[in-house]
Amino acid sequence: MRRKDREIKDFDKILQIMRQCDSCVLALNDDGFPYMVPLNFGMDIEDRQLYLYFHCAMQGKKLDLIRKDNRATFEMDCDHNFILYDKRMSCTMGYSSVIGHGLIEFVEDEKKYEALKVLMRQYHAEDFLFNIDMIKVTTVLKMKVLDITGKHRNNIH
Repeated sequence: MRRKDREIKDFDKILQIMRQCDSCVLALNDDGFPYMVPLNFGMDIEDRQLYLYFHCAMQGKKLDLIRKDNRATFEMDCDHNFILYDKRMSCTMGYSSVIGHGLIEFVEDEKKYEALKVLMRQYHAEDFLFNIDMIKVTTVLKMKVLDITGKHRNNIH
């Protein structure tokens, strides 16, 4: 990372940023070009190992690409704010972001319900009752995060 003064290495601070985000962009490998798709996500930690969960339809380009190559890059960001420096007549943007790499697997049918509960926790603090009939027509993906980096720029002049 070029700007070491903005890097966040503390795992708990990275998780704080992720909890504030409401979408995650996945970049998948597609014949020499990245295929990027924004998704809702959930996260879970097991023995300091971070997992991200996603849901989608039962078919589509994203799933075809994952079946060919399950490696992915992800990005999420939040805390956007415009920073204006009147005296020097310039501006910039404040932000918090997270970027990482991971391996995606398909969640088995019998584990989808618990995985979807993890996903729902990102958006709703309490357990959220949802129609379990939808599980049979929903694909659930689980990403094992291999590495992760956080970055932050605040509005300090």
